[in-house]
Amino acid sequence: MPQEPAEAADYALVRRVLADVTDNWRTQPSVEQMAGGAGVSTVRLERAFRRFAGLTPKQFLQAVTIDHARRLLQDDSVSVLDATFELGLSAPARLHDLFITYESMPPGAWRRGGEGLAIRWGWHDSPFGRALVMAGDRGLSGLAFADDGGEAAAFEDMQRRWPRAAYVPDVAGTAALAARVFDPAEWRPDRPLQVTLIGSDFEIRVWECLLAIPFGAATTYSRIAGRLGRPQAARAVGSAVGRNPVSFVVPCHRVLGKGGTLCGYHWGLSRKRAILGWEAGLAGTVSAPGPAA
Repeated sequence: MPQEPAEAADYALVRRVLADVTDNWRTQPSVEQMAGGAGVSTVRLERAFRRFAGLTPKQFLQAVTIDHARRLLQDDSVSVLDATFELGLSAPARLHDLFITYESMPPGAWRRGGEGLAIRWGWHDSPFGRALVMAGDRGLSGLAFADDGGEAAAFEDMQRRWPRAAYVPDVAGTAALAARVFDPAEWRPDRPLQVTLIGSDFEIRVWECLLAIPFGAATTYSRIAGRLGRPQAARAVGSAVGRNPVSFVVPCHRVLGKGGTLCGYHWGLSRKRAILGWEAGLAGTVSAPGPAA
């Protein structure tokens, strides 16, 4: 279906600002400066971004900045202070706040592969088989599934994300999280579940799009790519969906291939069918959009 003139204009606006911020992020432009450079009001820019990018202009700038910060801090010779000024930030506290927001840990801990962090974990029964629940100080950081006998492989798959973190068995401590995740009665908008997303800028943007898929609905890889302003990146979107560390809560199971085909699922197509069927049955009985509402 062809776009309406206003819709096409907003799409072009978002693409133009995305490109400009990608090229000039080191100047750390304000939303007012982004809007002024594009010749529009801040209200229009914010509205267009939310519609086509699924995030605000400020969030996009932060995401680009943190992605570059990760690359800088992979070099042990670059200090946190050096990285701060290379990124165009005014003080190390701003870099610290960015890492707390996007990684739920200070930049130093991120650089050390999670060293110094404690991740609590436990296996719990769920409607879809055994569920591995992993949590840090700032909420749910991992959710995986396994069939009987596959628990060790699933744990290792998750552990590789932060190889230097301290993994602490805590079945009792993670039980409340597991109960909340899989109990629709606990899906309350006034008590949102705190989720920590660990990934690259692009991956996190894809996962945020997944969180926007309504309960009981589905979308496609190409639609997510279009929403991100990268309509040719459906394959990259598929890879990011497959690396989602918080399954079910961040609903990668709601993404389908062309024509509604199920395509792949990291935890198995049978489980994907089961989750979609379970949600379809609940769709008419719950008002909350999902466990991470």
